[in-house]
Amino acid sequence: MPSPTIEYAQDAQDKTLSALRQSQTAVLDVVETWAKAVEKSVDDLPAIPVAGSLPSAEEIIKTSYDFAGKVLEAQREFAQKLVTAAAPAVKTTKVATPAK
Repeated sequence: MPSPTIEYAQDAQDKTLSALRQSQTAVLDVVETWAKAVEKSVDDLPAIPVAGSLPSAEEIIKTSYDFAGKVLEAQREFAQKLVTAAAPAVKTTKVATPAK
């Protein structure tokens, strides 16, 4: 069973992610509405010239976030191994939490 501190941190993380998703949804709704309004109001939207050899925005996002995920996982593994490696020199003792 997680400690009260971990439960508090996880609850705060959940609330933060929920707020983040809500704000992202609001931004997406506004951008989608704007894009549809522009499409309806401009008869002939000009195409943006892009070199054929360049990756698409979707490809850039995918590869960048895939890499970031791998970096984060590598850092997690490192942090766990670091704690394990330092364990012989770092002794801890659980003590009772004072009652309020």
